[in-house]
Amino acid sequence: MSFEELKPQIKLIAAKNNFSFDERLMQICELLESNIPHYNWVGFYFKNGDKNELKLGPYVGEPTDHTIIPFGKGICGQVAVSNENFVVPDVSAQDNYIACSITVKAEIVIPIFINGENIGQIDIDSNTPDPFTEADEQFLEFVCLEVAAMLS
Repeated sequence: MSFEELKPQIKLIAAKNNFSFDERLMQICELLESNIPHYNWVGFYFKNGDKNELKLGPYVGEPTDHTIIPFGKGICGQVAVSNENFVVPDVSAQDNYIACSITVKAEIVIPIFINGENIGQIDIDSNTPDPFTEADEQFLEFVCLEVAAMLS
């Protein structure tokens, strides 16, 4: 399914006010993981209260021990500090990478902003080397805007 075909489905999930925030996030994770072949782990991390760390939210994929990530550590922790998208075509080439699984070859992390503040991010791992394009980045920015709207 193309990114353009997925966008209305993301909007539909975001509008389901009869579901909790976490239930809607899980539905987004499931939708992305099941419809985009190179999305092998899809999850959300959010700022953990006033702490300079991220806390794992809903996700789909292999279980992870990385439920808390300090700011600056790993790709997710770096995005929490930089406030910028981070596309990693080859995780083995990254010095500050936290390995979740030996099968992961690439990662993309896109921050979620509310009123200019980075409150979390979507994190996607791929078992395919260098699969992420500018289209992935733009689509995931759209997803993050919808997630932010769910919290506004």
